[in-house]
Amino acid sequence: METSSRHLIFHGAVVLLAALLYGAPYAKAIKSGATAQVVNSWRVAHQSLCLGAVLMFSVAAILPFLSVSAALKWLIVVALVTSSYAFAIATPLAAITQDRGLASGGRGLARLVYWGNITGAWTSLAAAGALVVAAGMSM
Repeated sequence: METSSRHLIFHGAVVLLAALLYGAPYAKAIKSGATAQVVNSWRVAHQSLCLGAVLMFSVAAILPFLSVSAALKWLIVVALVTSSYAFAIATPLAAITQDRGLASGGRGLARLVYWGNITGAWTSLAAAGALVVAAGMSM
């Protein structure tokens, strides 16, 4: 197996562990009758990071079959890992701060939520675009 795939598997496992651990505050928010926004924020943290981990595992499985340069494969890996960690920081902070991080005017941790979301979104798009290019070149 390629080193790039092994990196995706390792970081996917780390993100999956974090996502599963975020299930505890999600359950606590439900049980304590927290506001709908807080409950939804913890659900997003828990579920979306699980999906991000599964995405990394899936890409790790197909990466060796792509007939492209190692540099393009590493671009996909670095973008996915960066995106996953950015969201792993931003999503629980959104629940804690009760700030969705959709506007740049926040202060303190709300600003970190915003920049985590921006970083996660842009690097996700970069990974998807690079994956489309790699898949197209491998046809």
